[in-house]
Amino acid sequence: MPQRITNQLVAVLKALLDDTGRERYGLELMASTGLSSGTLYPILHRLVEDGWLVRTRDAPSDAGGTGRRLYKLSGVGQSVAEDIIASRSGRRRRAGPAIGAGVQHA
Repeated sequence: MPQRITNQLVAVLKALLDDTGRERYGLELMASTGLSSGTLYPILHRLVEDGWLVRTRDAPSDAGGTGRRLYKLSGVGQSVAEDIIASRSGRRRRAGPAIGAGVQHA
């Protein structure tokens, strides 16, 4: 679990929850959240490390390169993201222990 649930993290989770069946490019997430790359990519990296996101690579283009990275919520990530968004809106998604107990909220 991230140490802090920031507004930026919530924006990323909301963008990813908009269509959970689709992988997203970082540039697309920057456009939908309004976050800069210097803010977005560290969040994505932490979410991958925490197991909330699955990161894959797109096929390389004919011009070479390694291909762009794609991001998608994992099953655990989707569940926790839904809980965080619900708690931020004052609703609980489901019964159970409070999400973020002991976590600082920004």
